[in-house]
Amino acid sequence: MEVLLLGPYPPPHGGVQTNLVAIRTFLKRQGVPCSVINLTRHRRPDGEGIYYPRTAYETLSLIARLRYDIVHLHIGGHLSNRLLGLCAACAWLPGKKSVMTFHSGGYPLTKDGLSARPLTLRGVILRRLDRVIAVNTAMVEMFLRFGLEKQRVRLILPYANPAAPDIPLPANLAAFFASHQEVLLSVNGLEPEYDLSLQIDAFASVLKRHPSAGLVIAGSGSLENQVRALIDSKPYSRHILLAGDLPHEVVLQAMTLSAVLLRTTHYDGDSIAVREALALGTPVIATDTGMRPPGVRLIPLRDSSALERAIDECLANPRASLVPQQPGEENIAAVYDLYRELVA
Repeated sequence: MEVLLLGPYPPPHGGVQTNLVAIRTFLKRQGVPCSVINLTRHRRPDGEGIYYPRTAYETLSLIARLRYDIVHLHIGGHLSNRLLGLCAACAWLPGKKSVMTFHSGGYPLTKDGLSARPLTLRGVILRRLDRVIAVNTAMVEMFLRFGLEKQRVRLILPYANPAAPDIPLPANLAAFFASHQEVLLSVNGLEPEYDLSLQIDAFASVLKRHPSAGLVIAGSGSLENQVRALIDSKPYSRHILLAGDLPHEVVLQAMTLSAVLLRTTHYDGDSIAVREALALGTPVIATDTGMRPPGVRLIPLRDSSALERAIDECLANPRASLVPQQPGEENIAAVYDLYRELVA
């Protein structure tokens, strides 16, 4: 058996990347050859079976040229026409088995997700795939509304099994942690759906009760300039650090040092950052999307007062009283079992 993975490959590191790397690592331990085609604008020189095509034509050429039995496409965000075209190309490959994991757990609640029907272009293309992996039950139901047969849809939760790293933080991040006793950490894209203005505005009230607190926002995105301007406009801007994209190991180390992880969203699925924080024993406050794992302190959508109360309560309780949740590799093993089923 040989596997080709298509999707975002780090850096930068995010939830989809975490799953893709974990699958590749697991396959290599099993002695299964595995190549990767990176599908993001972040590129490096090709090497060690990882390819960074610059155009759609180069991507399709690699798909046609490389050796593999199973092609596994990893998609986050929305199911765009471009990604649908890639799904179609993978599904119609002669002699190959095709798998797609849709990592955007909040998609079933969007307008496009709610309009899922068999007689749509999305339904026609998705039904051509040999297997589709859903990351939550809402997504399973959506795929069934697209007309997929039940046995071709698998529920496999996202992978998050971090080891607590012992590495030095970058100088600016280390200095920020050293000068603040209680640090709130936000790990997400700098995009509209993550409601970062809610965190930044609510932090004013947090500082009144916890003057030694700090807020670190890690990630990048289209709103970077707006978020930076909003932070700079606050009289407490020195207590907020816009850290940008960080290596995954640094993010995990920051989680172990933080008092709380914040995940405020307009819509969201099963966040890898949330599961990683829980696995490391870090309290998590997140907007209630109906898809959060046990142990998360839930707040209503766009509710600044609820966010402030939740932060106060988390900071009032010792972090050490939490028991880390270690989920293991059962979900990655489930993906491997699916591969073996397809080639059997």
